Amino acid sequence: MLKKKIVLVVGARPNFMKSAPLMRELGKHGDRFETLLIHTGQHYDHKLSQLFFDELKMPKPDIYLGVGSGSHAEQTARIMTSLENELTELKPDLVIVFGDVNSTLATSIVTSKLWIKLGHVEAGLRSFDNTMPEEINRIVTDRLSDYLFVSEPSGLANLKAEGVADKKVFFTGNIMIDSLVSNLAVANKSDILQRLNLRPKEYIAMTMHRPANVDDSETLKGIITSIQKISERLPIVFPCHPRTRNRIEEFGLLKSSQSTGLRIIEPLGYLDFLKLQADSRLVLTDSGGIQEETTYLQIPCITMRENTERPATVDIGTNVIAGTDPKRITEGALATLDGTGKKGTVPELWDGKTAGRIVDILIDKLF
Repeated sequence: MLKKKIVLVVGARPNFMKSAPLMRELGKHGDRFETLLIHTGQHYDHKLSQLFFDELKMPKPDIYLGVGSGSHAEQTARIMTSLENELTELKPDLVIVFGDVNSTLATSIVTSKLWIKLGHVEAGLRSFDNTMPEEINRIVTDRLSDYLFVSEPSGLANLKAEGVADKKVFFTGNIMIDSLVSNLAVANKSDILQRLNLRPKEYIAMTMHRPANVDDSETLKGIITSIQKISERLPIVFPCHPRTRNRIEEFGLLKSSQSTGLRIIEPLGYLDFLKLQADSRLVLTDSGGIQEETTYLQIPCITMRENTERPATVDIGTNVIAGTDPKRITEGALATLDGTGKKGTVPELWDGKTAGRIVDILIDKLF
């Protein structure tokens, strides 16, 4: 039997976590698949990139494009130019992309031009906010994909409304949860709480990195004001993305962000942050993936955005959309701390078995 060559393309931290389970599952079928991993280098900071490969026990990428940072157009163009050369030489039977980063968009365009079949893991998610670069990436990638692997019911409804043929769409569940499930036992051995002198359920974990939140001085100032108030009730631990830290310093908010209850620390590795998140009382975030992880872990989550492309986390899970209004963020967090916040359950097929379902489909469709 002739093996099918499958190329997985990753570029940023969320991609690494989503690709790891699929790499492992494809590896169980070495008689059917030759699997290669291309890392575009969209995220190149050690703590945001290589560290995740190390912790997730992923093999080193077969190809590293090293595109680095730049504007959306610059970064996407560099990925497209480099990737076109690699895929022309590799001639894969299928390319698989994840999520909604620039690497995903660039890959979808290149494969379309080269007539290479494309699979999109986490297809169909929509925020319905075209000011978000990720929304454009999602829409274009789904339009150009041949196999759309959907993580929640809203994805099925969105793709149907957009006229995507049913035969292309597969409800496989949330692959991010595969990574979480497979790494939770190891993460529980992390000593991050001891290193930070924290006790379980006696602190709040926080992340914030989206340009809409950190690049506008008034928005960022309002959020910092809100988390200062919340930190008076319970300490907030904030592993700070380099972009966010730069903006806090640039806008002169560093002093106001240094309250006794707010601890801004360096970015953490995946396992350390998973432990920090799992033992927290509450999570404040603007990350899509963390909305999903907190729902699975049954940790209350306040999302500092006006919308979410993951409505299952709100309709079914533990997530509350508070927007960027300081009053709403503060009220949402304090309600949780007072015990009157939202409860939730785990959505369908968020069970750690998504990668297996995807591989079963690939075997059925490619052979």
